[in-house]
Amino acid sequence: MRSPADIAATTFADTKRRTLWSACAAHILHDGYADLIYILLPVWQAEFGIGFAALALLRGLYTGSMAGLQVPVGHLSNWVSGRTILTVGTLLAAVGYALAGFSTGVLGLCAALTLSGCGSSTQHPIASAAVSRVYGKEARRPLSVYNFSGDLGKAAIPASASLLITFMSWRQALWVISAVGIIGAVGLAIFVPTIPKGSGENPIEMQTKESGRGGFTLLFIIGVLDTGVRMGLLLFLPFLLKAKGASLPTIGAALSLVFIGGAAGKFVCGWLGARFGVIGTVLATETATAVGIFAVLVTPLTMCLFLLPLLGMMLNGTSSVLYGTVPDLTPPHRRERAFALFYTGTIGAGAVAPIVYGILGDAIGTMGATIATAVTALLILPLAMALAPHLLNTAVEA
Repeated sequence: MRSPADIAATTFADTKRRTLWSACAAHILHDGYADLIYILLPVWQAEFGIGFAALALLRGLYTGSMAGLQVPVGHLSNWVSGRTILTVGTLLAAVGYALAGFSTGVLGLCAALTLSGCGSSTQHPIASAAVSRVYGKEARRPLSVYNFSGDLGKAAIPASASLLITFMSWRQALWVISAVGIIGAVGLAIFVPTIPKGSGENPIEMQTKESGRGGFTLLFIIGVLDTGVRMGLLLFLPFLLKAKGASLPTIGAALSLVFIGGAAGKFVCGWLGARFGVIGTVLATETATAVGIFAVLVTPLTMCLFLLPLLGMMLNGTSSVLYGTVPDLTPPHRRERAFALFYTGTIGAGAVAPIVYGILGDAIGTMGATIATAVTALLILPLAMALAPHLLNTAVEA
């Protein structure tokens, strides 16, 4: 006969699995919805005869509402259960796209995408904090799996939409994809376990992480700069490849190589961070990123294509290490708010960085602006060294 301790251990292990896979499912849906708009922009341009400024507005409304509400969602989690917030958010994200399918003009699309973005604002702070809480000190690898799952959604949902649009109208395709999200919301309501506040932590750890606010600020800055490097390089990469003689299909394939490497990098670098330490991994990935950018600038096209998956791995891999470090510098009762703030910063950087680097590119040229992204990666190195004592203090005191 099994002892109560064995039964409790089995139940907790089941709770861990359900939390992780539910968080991954939510991440797949929400990240897929976030990138689905890229497939639809040309369709809407042809359907409604709108210009690029209006298309940028549509994307901006979705991204802005998603980024701007993450911190309020973190605060809301103090009074409403994470499962409820995540379920309702997923439902709103799906319904928003369904309403987009009924839209007859730009105003309707604006309202629908804003609603969908508001729903997607719930996923990052709630799901990542749930995984962090239930796994405690062992959260780094599960968080890497969680982060990797978002890339699966970015690949699967836009591709599915493209396929559906080949044999049905874009409106019908949106209704199908929305139905998947509604089913997903029902599944989250059923399968996401209730995670008690502060699970897996003790008072000493809470006190220790209260003292790590300076470390979180450094981590936040590193995350913002790392995102800026990635988005800045992606802005200029097609033009660099074109200058080397790449055709449009080759440029598309090259970007796919970067994205494939990036998806693998989230998983691999998360594992490296757990095995070899955060600081060493960040120093290695950012140095390799800078070296890779310089290599892309000077190598011929064929060699450049071989380098791009490795560069993508470094560009994206650091993010898994950084996200996995948020719990190390945050007390349990502030997890949702910390993740919300961190994701708001990185998503905001993803929106602002291309503008900043674009202005720089107009001023000094593509080559000079690309070099600036490599320099930005190198600027992260001293910040990572400054972060090291905060992580060391947390480990020693805990």
